[in-house]
Amino acid sequence: MERRDFIQSMVVVGATGGLGMGTQLAQAQSGGFKPSKETVPRSNPGKIDVIEFFWYGCPHCYKFEPLIQAWKKTLPSDVLFRQVPVGWPSKRTNFTGHQKLFYTLEAMGVLATAHSKVFEAMHNDKKVLADDAQIFDFAESIGLKRTEFANNFKSFGVNAKANQAVGLASAYGVDGVPSLGIDGKFLTSASLAGSDQDALRVADALIKRQRQG
Repeated sequence: MERRDFIQSMVVVGATGGLGMGTQLAQAQSGGFKPSKETVPRSNPGKIDVIEFFWYGCPHCYKFEPLIQAWKKTLPSDVLFRQVPVGWPSKRTNFTGHQKLFYTLEAMGVLATAHSKVFEAMHNDKKVLADDAQIFDFAESIGLKRTEFANNFKSFGVNAKANQAVGLASAYGVDGVPSLGIDGKFLTSASLAGSDQDALRVADALIKRQRQG
């Protein structure tokens, strides 16, 4: 989904819905990626960074999730994969709360099991998680202690990670999700490459390119 669609309205549009087949083909033929807005230093020397920028409320991210989880298992040991929730300015969408939800689950060591439950809650159970109270209710519904979750959610560490995520997405020039940032230099997505599978193929090629230097 494109950033403007989140900010202007909550109407769901396809990640490539505004693109004709000719435009999609031209983008795929031109490489299916674009340079990052800024060069981002590697988070770990000797490792190739791969980042999926996503939002829990995005239906395309929900659809992409099984693909990205399967794909990351195929990545070589020199690739460092991580997911980063976006946080764009909006009075209508709780991006910051959803970012903090992700990082709170991570801080509590339950992200691996709870991550998919957030997607299911928002897309199958139609839970909006529009404010802190609704997020705390959700956490409690999946067996987490409300007070412990709330304390982590409000912690300096979680807030710092949410702020860092905003800066990272800005540096890559992310304007829609899901998007894949490659090694601090490139960005690809279904709208740039033509489809989710094409975006993964482009990412594989960019990883190989970075490895060869």
